Amino acid sequence: MLRPQDTATREKKQLDGLWRFALDPDGEGRSAGWYRGPLPGRRLMAVPASFNDVVADAAVRDYFGDLWYQTVVRVPRGWAGERIVLNLESATHRAVVWVGETQVAEHEGGYTPFEADVTEHVTPGEEVRITVVVNNTLSFRSIPPGAVEETASGKKQRYWHDFFNYAGLHRSVWLYATPRTHVSDLTVVTGLDGTTGTVGYTVETEGGGADVAVVLRDADGAEVATGSGASGTLTVADVHRWAPGDGYLYDLEARLVDGDGATADSYHLKVGVRTVEVRGTQFLINGEPFYFKGFGMHEDHAVIGKAHNNAHLVNDFELLEWIGANSFRTSHYPYSEDVLEHADRQGVVVIDETAAVGLNMGIGGGIFGGQGYTTFSPETANDVTQEVHAQAIRELIARDKNHPSVVLWSIANEPESETEAAENYFRPLFDVAREADPTRPVGFVNVMLAPHGKCRVSQFGDVLMLNRYYGWYVDTGDLEAAEHDFRAELDGWSTDGKPIIITEYGADTYPGQHSIVPEPWSEEYQIAYLETNHRVFDSVEAVVGEHVWNFADFATTSGIMRVGGNKKGAFTRDRQPKAAAHALRRRWRG
Repeated sequence: MLRPQDTATREKKQLDGLWRFALDPDGEGRSAGWYRGPLPGRRLMAVPASFNDVVADAAVRDYFGDLWYQTVVRVPRGWAGERIVLNLESATHRAVVWVGETQVAEHEGGYTPFEADVTEHVTPGEEVRITVVVNNTLSFRSIPPGAVEETASGKKQRYWHDFFNYAGLHRSVWLYATPRTHVSDLTVVTGLDGTTGTVGYTVETEGGGADVAVVLRDADGAEVATGSGASGTLTVADVHRWAPGDGYLYDLEARLVDGDGATADSYHLKVGVRTVEVRGTQFLINGEPFYFKGFGMHEDHAVIGKAHNNAHLVNDFELLEWIGANSFRTSHYPYSEDVLEHADRQGVVVIDETAAVGLNMGIGGGIFGGQGYTTFSPETANDVTQEVHAQAIRELIARDKNHPSVVLWSIANEPESETEAAENYFRPLFDVAREADPTRPVGFVNVMLAPHGKCRVSQFGDVLMLNRYYGWYVDTGDLEAAEHDFRAELDGWSTDGKPIIITEYGADTYPGQHSIVPEPWSEEYQIAYLETNHRVFDSVEAVVGEHVWNFADFATTSGIMRVGGNKKGAFTRDRQPKAAAHALRRRWRG
């Protein structure tokens, strides 16, 4: 699936704005045919936005079940004779879509795009009603998982990821038009041979009756290579490499040419020429060792929740540059593709992660309480869950395979990994990832419950990604013990001969909380905690990266461990620096 774009042969129309919106707590809307006419009620909802915090009502914020969106749009009259497609960048966590009274699409998974050819259901120049029912309920058959439990106050949604279950239409919705004969997919794989770059390309088409021609242009628009045929390799002399801190992009245009030499379709793809390789304990970009400096991040802002917003996007990247970060992880779900496109432009390195978070019933205690479930079983996470997970991996890679900023796939965050059941669950999922993309390394993020010698899933990864909280959840307040224990564990992981990225380490810090002697929750303790961890990293040669948890404070489900959300951010939720941000800036910028 290609992202909608305007080209010489294509047009797109953004459907963002205020849509009709209705909750459906009794689940009657589908059988009652709410898609056949205007939705009941007069409530409006912004698209894109998470619905939860927009309405000043606790019952809405914590709602789970069916929620309906509807808009009326006029199809451009100039699209007569074209193929017309409805594209949704995401619907969290699943959706069914109608155009008029016809169901045109159904999709499982809250963070990847889906679309439907609606040519036969619309008339250019006329209006059409678009209705989407989104469902945000989590179960053991969804990624991420959850469960609906009966309580004294009624049914409650329970989930085991430590961020708020924001939902709705978080990202843009589009109508777009292409010729009937069109480019349906485009894949590039880049390489380097000294100062020469290579761009291998594969163009998939639909409609027939046209030849493929490609042209590669540099950032100034000058033509540097051409090719013909559905696949091939372009060679670029004196190539300008895409590199961390240097987001140089070429433009690859794929054209379909008819028998008269006219362009039947045109699609453009930004290409960064670079290589990625794991060699021993080194992580190499363009053949040079790379050290990850940055954060686990969240798409999380006041009012709009997980909605994509370009102003917030630019501001976050400005703060990454200010602090000296060169990378981040899309924890714990695929981000808007706008984020990856900006990372491409800025030369920021990305670890791209699926929404498989919470597959671990062993993480209980103060944060989530005792779960009372077994992670992997016929009744909980099972073969159906595994296939949903596999599809999430395929869709993530299909969407993001061409982004030079993406250097590593993470197929899960902190799952159970110390059991035979976990080993059996994950083994085929690594195969799925490598089959979908044999060019990038694959890994998963290991939790403290599965230390070195006990984890049975790390054997499948090309890179070891570890979330560790020595000095916070373990050795709380005792940084001397934390330093000793953390180094001892990393010495064990180092014997595996793989690169180690510390994908999470952090301490909750309430902004403005101070203490003479560094104490947990104070800004002084956050700095001392980070410095302790950094001494450990610097002493272990196999450690090739450090991602602080988290870039900014973020919303979570309520609980006694969370004071207005997770406070491990180097920045507050409204992006003001804590003292730790300045300390990190000194380390990362020298």
